[in-house]
Amino acid sequence: MDKITEQLSLTRIIPVVVLHDTTEAKPLAQALCNGGLPCAEITFRTEVAADCIRIMSKEFPDMLIGAGTVLTPAHADLAMKAGAKFIVSPGFNPAVVKHCIKKKYPIFPGINNPSDIEAALTFGLTLLKFFPAEASGGLEMIKALSAPYPQVRFMPTGGINLSNLHTYLANDRVTACGGTWMVKEDLIKDGKFDEIQRLTEEAVRTVRN
Repeated sequence: MDKITEQLSLTRIIPVVVLHDTTEAKPLAQALCNGGLPCAEITFRTEVAADCIRIMSKEFPDMLIGAGTVLTPAHADLAMKAGAKFIVSPGFNPAVVKHCIKKKYPIFPGINNPSDIEAALTFGLTLLKFFPAEASGGLEMIKALSAPYPQVRFMPTGGINLSNLHTYLANDRVTACGGTWMVKEDLIKDGKFDEIQRLTEEAVRTVRN
């Protein structure tokens, strides 16, 4: 868990990806790597998610590839066997969290309120996905939640884009931000991987600045 957390703190951005065809996996990974962002969260919103993780992990072994929208322990097992290095869930699901901890899978469950944070803390989890970020109050909500829980760090996802990325990352309680703006489904579907690389490079420049 500590190693993955350290990598995320260096990457600062997590592209949240939905893939509908395994042929999209390799060129997408190449575009992200060429753009300077060797990281991706492949969501389990389609049936090809595990296969895409397997392809990307094999072809780009140095990439930090995680599995998102993991709703069941079975999906967590499938993702890790395919080569995922961490698990992300949209909410705090005790069954998924318990299973991942038992199997020693790095897990970052979603939260957006104090009760979920306290549930996560009982399992020793201190890096949590804040979702849906903008709809849940955005940076002001993170600041409010930070006060009673000084040990918690956040990965806001949902409504994050290039225009507000820098404001989130400037907060010392934010480890990394998840986003889809550089990996939109229509860009992937249309094979516009050059555009994905350009948007990725733009995002990386924002982080560096």
